[in-house]
Amino acid sequence: MADTLNGWAKRYGGAIAVALLIVVIGGAMLAGWQRYDRDYVVAVEDDGSAVTKIIAEKIAGASALKVSELSGTVQSTAQDVRGFGLLKSDQVVKMPYSVDYFVDVGKLRPGDMEWNADSRTLIVNAPDVVVGKPNVDESRRTLVRTGGMFVTRQAGEALSRRVSAHAQTRATASARSPERMAQAREYGRVALGKLLAAPLAAAGQGDARVIVTFPPERKGDNRERWDVTTPVNEVLANRGKAR
Repeated sequence: MADTLNGWAKRYGGAIAVALLIVVIGGAMLAGWQRYDRDYVVAVEDDGSAVTKIIAEKIAGASALKVSELSGTVQSTAQDVRGFGLLKSDQVVKMPYSVDYFVDVGKLRPGDMEWNADSRTLIVNAPDVVVGKPNVDESRRTLVRTGGMFVTRQAGEALSRRVSAHAQTRATASARSPERMAQAREYGRVALGKLLAAPLAAAGQGDARVIVTFPPERKGDNRERWDVTTPVNEVLANRGKAR
C-alpha cells in the first residue's frame, strides 16, 4: 500500500503542486482586482455619469466600551513644490475633529476582578484605555486658505491629502498626551463602575465599592495595599449556591 501511495505521489505530485499554485495565483489576482475595483474604478449610472454610492462595507462585532471623547478644532498646514522649485504652494485649513477612547471589556477575565469581603470592595484590573482613530470632519471646514502663484490640480490634490494627514497626526498626538490619557482613564473608571453595577446588584452586593485600575497604575504592588483575597467569580459562584 505504501509503495502504491509513493508511486502515485511521484506520478501526480507535480501536477497537484502546479494546480495549487494556479489556485493561489488566481485567488491573489482576484483579491487584487477587487481592491482595485473598490478603490479606483468609478461607479457610473446608465448614462455614464458618476454616482454617489456605497462601494464596499462590512460590519463586525466589538467588545469595546466607549468611555470618553475628545473634541476640538485643528489647524493643519501643508506645502507643495513643483516645477524644479518654481511652483510653490501652501494651504491652511481649520476643521473640527473628535477622538474616542475605549476599554476592551472583552479582555477582562475572572482573574482580573477580585473581591475583598472585609471592605466589600471589587478590584477591577482593567486593560488600558485605547485611543480610537481621529475623526477629522473636513465637511465642516471653517477656513481654507491656499496660496501660490499657480496651483496645479495635482498640487491642489497633494495639498489636500497632506493637510488631512497632518490633521490626523496632530489630533492623535493630542489625544495620546499624558494629560488626555489620564482624563480618559478617569472617565473609564466611571464607565466600568456603571457597567459592573448591575451584576453586583444581582449578586446582592449593590452597595459594594468598585476600584478600577489600569496598567500604568499597577506598576507598584497595589494588590497588597488593597488586601485582595478572593477572585470575584468564586464569590458569585458561592453566592449562587447559597441561593
